[in-house]
Amino acid sequence: MSQPHTSPWDSALAQLDEAAEIMQLESGVHQVLRAPKRTLSVSVPTRMDDGSVKVFTGFRVHHSTSRGPSKGGIRYHPDVDMDEVKALAMWMTWKCAIVNIPYGGAKGGVVCTPEDMSRHELQRMTRRYTSEILPFIGPEKDIPAPDVGTDEQIMAWMMDTYSMVMGYSVPGVVTGKPLSVGGSLGRAEATSRGVTYVTAATLQQENRPVGGIRVAIQGYGKVGKPAVQLLEELGCTVVAVSDVNGGIYNERGLNPSELAAHAEEAGTVMGFKDADSLTNEELLAVDCDILVPAAMEGQLTEENAAKVQASIIVEGANGPTTPEADAIFNDRGILVVPDILANSGGVTVSYFEWVQGLQAFFWDEDEVNNELKLIMERAYNDVLGVANQRNVSLRTAATILGVERVAEAHRTRGLYP
Repeated sequence: MSQPHTSPWDSALAQLDEAAEIMQLESGVHQVLRAPKRTLSVSVPTRMDDGSVKVFTGFRVHHSTSRGPSKGGIRYHPDVDMDEVKALAMWMTWKCAIVNIPYGGAKGGVVCTPEDMSRHELQRMTRRYTSEILPFIGPEKDIPAPDVGTDEQIMAWMMDTYSMVMGYSVPGVVTGKPLSVGGSLGRAEATSRGVTYVTAATLQQENRPVGGIRVAIQGYGKVGKPAVQLLEELGCTVVAVSDVNGGIYNERGLNPSELAAHAEEAGTVMGFKDADSLTNEELLAVDCDILVPAAMEGQLTEENAAKVQASIIVEGANGPTTPEADAIFNDRGILVVPDILANSGGVTVSYFEWVQGLQAFFWDEDEVNNELKLIMERAYNDVLGVANQRNVSLRTAATILGVERVAEAHRTRGLYP
């Protein structure tokens, strides 16, 4: 994947500042929202399988708690740094407000390469990291979830570590965990399902029939892989997909189940039968109607924005588009459905999981998916309403909506002391 030229934190601040200027947001509230509420950097000494001790660096950031406990994923990746974590926490604040769930934004991460670590090393590192951030987390104050490089097993280890310290089981301390320890049906595919619901709403708004819509997806992980199947079920044709090794293209479409089987066996989408190879950079410029960047932030930049052929971009990843690329897409008339709206399905079903855990009463999968669809469609219409009212892009409208709701909560609560 290409590396971002603009830091995620600079991008997040630029988006907030633009929204604040349009809203004429009072300076005091603006300054509060520009600064994370809390930041924590920790060392994570971990015993490796060879007996040596390696010290990793970990982070946890709370951006806002004005609307409720903070909420956000844990990322294991070699490029994690404080600026990235702060940006992701801020975006999570707006995301939670847009879908109108009672959370603020948080994010965490550990600088590591998880694919180079054994299962035992990952468990020891996860448990030590959890113990280091333990004062920051809890079902009433901050609830982690999976992100890039982490999964439901990581969440189970975090939950168990926290529970051992508390002396009793606390399933509500994390979401995105296995069903056997209080996870929710529908959580694993929730972000992808949300992307699909928003894509359908966008096509309906644009008066474009789903049949014949060609989609390219950058990223074949937690978001991209289920999205291939779900968008195909919607009626779209997925013509291109990529992962960290590269991509594949077939103008007639890729079979989701056969692709999943190939990727499971080969460990990559590369080499899939009846498909041409292409790079991740080439995938972004492939001939398609909808582009879904579902990998890492900073993939669409001023260097490649002019090459994008899609007329609609639905952001499955967090922060995949730099402000410079955004301006180019706006000038070219390309509709960008922003991350803080398009990929908010994950945190929405995380909220459902948290509620189910607190009540010890669990829903069936149809109920989860139906409730998610209602919330995603309502959020899309709310953002569209702001965009039409203020004559701004969907990204600016989404940021304005999120900022307005958080600012209202901040004003209502007042400043302590």
